[in-house]
Amino acid sequence: MSKKETISLIDTFSEFKELKNIDRSTLISVMEESFRNVLSKMFGTDENYDVIINPDKGDFEIYRNRTVVADEDVEDPNLQISLSDAKKIDEDYEIDEEVTDTVDFIGFGRRAILTLRQTLSSKILELQKDNVFSKYSEKVGQIVSAELYQIWKKEMLLIDEEGNELYLPKSEQIPTDFYRKGDTVRAVVAMVENKNNNPKIILSRISPVFLERLFELEVPEIHEGLITIKKIARMPGERAKVAVESYDDRIDPVGACVGVKGSRIHGIVRELRNENIDVINYTNNLSLFISRALSPAKISSIRLNEVEKKAEIYLKPEEVSQAIGKGGMNIKLAGMLTGYTLDVFRELDENTETEDIYLDEFSDEIDQWVIDALKAIGCDTAKSVLSIARPDLIRRTDLEEETIDEVLAILNAEFAEEDEKAEEEGEETVS
Repeated sequence: MSKKETISLIDTFSEFKELKNIDRSTLISVMEESFRNVLSKMFGTDENYDVIINPDKGDFEIYRNRTVVADEDVEDPNLQISLSDAKKIDEDYEIDEEVTDTVDFIGFGRRAILTLRQTLSSKILELQKDNVFSKYSEKVGQIVSAELYQIWKKEMLLIDEEGNELYLPKSEQIPTDFYRKGDTVRAVVAMVENKNNNPKIILSRISPVFLERLFELEVPEIHEGLITIKKIARMPGERAKVAVESYDDRIDPVGACVGVKGSRIHGIVRELRNENIDVINYTNNLSLFISRALSPAKISSIRLNEVEKKAEIYLKPEEVSQAIGKGGMNIKLAGMLTGYTLDVFRELDENTETEDIYLDEFSDEIDQWVIDALKAIGCDTAKSVLSIARPDLIRRTDLEEETIDEVLAILNAEFAEEDEKAEEEGEETVS
């Protein structure tokens, strides 16, 4: 191998440095270490060598330092040089002096050059992995954009502009997400794993942090700190509730987040595959906050249990369905947002109040274990059961839907009979 070919080797590494964003001083250090590793393998030590990398010229120099000894005392040719050989370099050399001569790396043969290539490539790859891990560890919680390179069953592989691999698991995708190879995907950096020095960057599109960062991009007042996002509850791709607060009385936080005719929030909704986003005013008044969280339902009254973090919500019958929402989504998100377990109760009209009946009186129609399950959630009477919304009954008792429906039918039928009797008695009195 000629010297020209050796210099070309250095040029190759310089090009590699540019591609991998490794700074000049770091590369020089890595190259020097790689040369020393080769020398150490060949001679047992590299301590008597000076390695000088010349990045401007694109080449390198290696010098070996040896001690002059008598011709018959040479034990290690790598550390010692005979007086005869030393005088060939310079007649003035004497025993115990140090001789420094230039080492021709080419003379070590192709195997040495190959070992150098492999060592250097390995070290640069390791350095690159460290850089990727460090870079993306600092980006956790930030939005990144990358090109979709490959779609697999459990995750998608994305490539950023520097060629780094990012992963978006199926579990971190919005259910209605649909992408093709080559599409640009936006997501938040959720975590960075580093198993066996192999960094793996995990992205997420379902994290509440992703929604928060989108608001920061779309709403200047949030970015500037005039409005703060206090809490977020999400059912990705379906619905979200965002509680915001302004530190400036002149700023309407909800209006600022939504924008004129929804101009600001529309972009976020599109990015999240038409996810419905409710923006509400945050308040430290817990009852008021729960009431706002259950919007659009209008709450009649709330009974709080701050120890158990539970709240009993009382509404007019026509408001119950709005409070619960489709599939129980509204009340579930409100619970996530407030951190309270919310139980909905119907308010009964006092004018039509009829006498209540203990559940035990229905033992001939309802199995005792079902009655016990209802009592376990605090329902001892028929009216206490009927005042709870059907979805809440199912959730709180953990009974089958059919069982709950049978119970409700029996209880409703009983009060229907009571009403009929009352009407008949009223007619007899009038006559």
